[in-house]
Amino acid sequence: MHKETLEDIGEKELINRLGKFMPKNPVLDDCALIKTKNKNLLVNTDSLVENIHFNNLIISPKDLGWKAVVSNISDLLSSGSKKTIGITISLMLPPKTEWLWVEELYKGINKALRKYGGIILGGDCSKGNQKAISITAFGIQGQLHLRRNASKPGEIILTTGIHGLSKLGFMAQSKVNFENNVSLNQRLISKSIKHFCRPKVDPNFLNNLLKTRSNRRLRRIGCTDSSDGLFQALQDLAIASKCKAIIDYEQIPKDKNWPKGDKWDEYYFFGGEDYKLVFSLPKKWAKNLSTLDKNINEIGYFTNGEPLVEFKDKNKSQLLKNAPFKHF
Repeated sequence: MHKETLEDIGEKELINRLGKFMPKNPVLDDCALIKTKNKNLLVNTDSLVENIHFNNLIISPKDLGWKAVVSNISDLLSSGSKKTIGITISLMLPPKTEWLWVEELYKGINKALRKYGGIILGGDCSKGNQKAISITAFGIQGQLHLRRNASKPGEIILTTGIHGLSKLGFMAQSKVNFENNVSLNQRLISKSIKHFCRPKVDPNFLNNLLKTRSNRRLRRIGCTDSSDGLFQALQDLAIASKCKAIIDYEQIPKDKNWPKGDKWDEYYFFGGEDYKLVFSLPKKWAKNLSTLDKNINEIGYFTNGEPLVEFKDKNKSQLLKNAPFKHF
């Protein structure tokens, strides 16, 4: 009899099954909520594994340290964290790893913490056959509770920036040969490499949400980040919130030099590691926010129906047959 493997069931099903061993609804979002007497904490863990997420040819240890921190802070922000307290770091390293590599890694980690807040609280080291970095980040829950299951039919879907750049940066660093008929702008390549190696998040996002809130009784917002790609973020919101996402392809923000074509649409929607926020708001709130922050774009809306993602333009439906990023 065939025994199920992680490759068989996939990451999402693995997470769902592990959720049965935990309190109610702990796996819907990237962060766990811990209620304390004075403040509620958000806790998130992300791991980066050599030859899965990185290698020495495509990213320096200093950039890797930065990226490991930002991936965690992005998850904290996507749950409504108003402040990062600190992180713990677990390292798995081959014995022949050079100290210089570790030192550069921690320089990148500290640079990101100086930028976005928090300190190193501790950690653990262990021997392994390949490098792996696991960071657990602790944040303080803000006034607004951002959750994947809080989107509602009739709300506008928005995103905090452009997608696909990190995917292109990864491909450029990996020396991928692009199609002969595609002429890539050097500015776009340089910008994409920067997005891949040194991704950024917007710490002013939550304050801008509060400034533009039209109804102060509203505290729950449907939100996630696009670490696994724009499509996966939209799908996660739709499934958790039990409503259908309708996306307007013409409203999707792209770099002015982004090439046209089905393959480039695939890179855009399924690339991952852009660490932008994807969320939904009531119409008036969405208009107020996008007027205040020009980097935020409306890209569609939620409606009643089967929890899935559709394009308003049916000619783009073929794109949705692509597979999102898989960890197994």
